[in-house]
This record gives sequence, C-alpha cells and structure tokens, in this order.
Amino acid sequence: MMGKLNFVINGVLRLPHGFRFHPTDEELVVQYLGRKVLAWPLPASIIPEVDDYKADPGDLPGHLEQERYFFSTTEAKYPNGNRSNRATFSGH
Repeated sequence: MMGKLNFVINGVLRLPHGFRFHPTDEELVVQYLGRKVLAWPLPASIIPEVDDYKADPGDLPGHLEQERYFFSTTEAKYPNGNRSNRATFSGH
C-alpha cells in the first residue's frame, strides 16, 4: 500500500518540477479543510501548517505573486475578546 504524499520536508514545501496545485473552493473545503478539522488523513501534505500571524508576508513559503495556501490557528488579541491578534514581529 502506498502512503500519502508528503511535500513538506523540514518545514519547507518541496514540489516536483512542473507540479501544479489549483484546487477548487469545494476541493479545499471538503478534501483538505474538512478532513483537517476531523483529524482525518489528507490526500497529500501539500498545505503547510504555519503561524502566519508571527511571520511577515514575505517570509511565508511560496511565491508572492501566486496563490498560497496555509493551515493556521487564530490567537485572541485579548483573553476575553473575539478579536484576532494579527500583529507580526514587525507590525501588522
């Protein structure tokens, strides 16, 4: 039996030459986000988990001119509030 494909190696996304990832909204929700929430295996480890609120946009993996996908959790700005903390180390 073949295991799931893992394209994230040591926290870096490594894709084969010529690889294209253009999922539809439905594929993102059903095949990736839904399965992630339910802790089911993903079809492929193509979407990295990053703390995008702690990184500057230019430091996130991928090309700035292309769409990029990440799994990330949110952090509350205040202990009893609903606002998300969106500050990075160098600002917002």
